[in-house]
Amino acid sequence: MVKLPNADHRTNWLLTALEPEDFALLEPDLETVHLTHGQVLYDTGDTISHAYFPHDAIVSLVNVMEDGGTVEVGVFGREGVLGLLSALVIREAFGRYVVQMAGAASRISCERLDEMSNARPNLRHLIMRYGEVLLAQTFQNVSCNAVHPVESRCCRWILSMRDRADQDTLPLTHEFLAEMLAVQRSSVSMVTRTLQTAGLIQQSRGSITVLNRAGLEKTACECYGKVRLIYQRLLPGAPR
Repeated sequence: MVKLPNADHRTNWLLTALEPEDFALLEPDLETVHLTHGQVLYDTGDTISHAYFPHDAIVSLVNVMEDGGTVEVGVFGREGVLGLLSALVIREAFGRYVVQMAGAASRISCERLDEMSNARPNLRHLIMRYGEVLLAQTFQNVSCNAVHPVESRCCRWILSMRDRADQDTLPLTHEFLAEMLAVQRSSVSMVTRTLQTAGLIQQSRGSITVLNRAGLEKTACECYGKVRLIYQRLLPGAPR
């Protein structure tokens, strides 16, 4: 893994939400690393040694089935931290953490973060609130996958990626979208073709560009707005 000169760790919104005193104590133990596309940070059963706070990288947590298929169960970008909750309990990854968009991240050893959370009540409470965010987001995603059509789920996913990347052009392929949405590639191709015809997105080889964010939001299911409200309510100190 390539280490980078320390950039602004507070590019990550969760680190931004820390009290200045807590961040000042945490900062000397943070290092900046570059995550490459397709890189597996942890696989199922691996011991988690570090927690990662993405800057512009995006990482998915996927469940690997017995037949080799994968289903996304979580996604992490600049709004949060990955590996933290597992690391504080059993120190074992319960899924595969794979980098979907290359970029930078701050990381810290789990031992040091555990020490700090035990010593700093505000940091511990922030971690607990983030845990509630993840639980609520998972609850919403399970409901979404069970009842909402592919088109609205696809719009939600594209918007969520766009928010985390903070850019309109995203490195998304039909194969990748199909894997994340747990549907056939043909279903994704049909949906994205419809969205492009409506002027909401522009497809290129290996990428999708958001052309009409407002239109995508109207087409997305209610879950997109609900998850955003969850973050705003439970992590009010983080920017949006």
